[in-house]
Amino acid sequence: MSMPIRKVIIDCDPGIDDAVALCLALFDPDIEILAITSVEGCVSAHQANRNVQSILEQLDPDRHPRLGAASPAENAPAVNTRFLHGDSGLGNLNWNVSELHHQHPSEKVIADTVRANPGDVTIISLGPLTNIARAFQRDPGLAGLINRLIIMGGSMTGVGNITASAEFNIYYDPHSARAVFRSKTTKTLIPLDITRQVVWYMDLLETIPSVTSRAGRLLRGLLPYSFRAYRQQLGQECIQLNDVIALMAAISPELIQAEEIAGDVEVQGELTQGMTIFDRRPQPEWSCNMEVATVIDVPRIRQKVIDGLQRAGELTE
Repeated sequence: MSMPIRKVIIDCDPGIDDAVALCLALFDPDIEILAITSVEGCVSAHQANRNVQSILEQLDPDRHPRLGAASPAENAPAVNTRFLHGDSGLGNLNWNVSELHHQHPSEKVIADTVRANPGDVTIISLGPLTNIARAFQRDPGLAGLINRLIIMGGSMTGVGNITASAEFNIYYDPHSARAVFRSKTTKTLIPLDITRQVVWYMDLLETIPSVTSRAGRLLRGLLPYSFRAYRQQLGQECIQLNDVIALMAAISPELIQAEEIAGDVEVQGELTQGMTIFDRRPQPEWSCNMEVATVIDVPRIRQKVIDGLQRAGELTE
């Protein structure tokens, strides 16, 4: 990846790690968030819309991005992420939310924002690729107007997290993922193989802002729940914040190395639906259609996350 990004759309399905990623992104001085679009995945479409609104109201940044509303995905699988994220997706937190009226669909917000800033917008996808595929279907010329699409999803090794072979974001809507993979947009995949390299232990709680800041109150409400869930449900003393790592890799591309490769998505396999497949034969027959992150500077990414969370705390005192 080349130059750092500036204007971004964040497409997300909050989710504790999405919420932490938004906390980082909203107070990063090097990017301008033009829009935050909700997508169904970790939580229902309605809950995703509510959670994005909740996070923004709790953090109350100086500038509020435009919001896009999720709608249900077609033929979505029955999955349960509550055991890690809680009933609402945000642990046990349940804030009163100002309901937005006349919300525009996420795919419309994505298309309108990119059209208004041709060649300048990077989309950071932290959830299923439903909205991106719908935006491309709505506006067939849109793919060529995006600066870059950063996707948290998939697995290079074929080891999944929602099934034995599939990563959750791709598995939830594999047909949309395939459509986006095959689109002509410039894209970078941040797979589980990369995000799993950065794990967090309880000492993370010693580095996040205090409850005297809005960011600190949000983080101290979410992260202890995540540590308890990982310990009780998975038997792990550490947590992963996959979306946070994808965001930081997008904001600081100098911290990852990527390989040009041809990738696709399995949409029908009984055991492999949602699996990401890459043509890594000595003489590939598929045409390269993306970059896939293969190396990450773990210590520097960790420090950037800690610095970013502390900055969010300072700016929300």
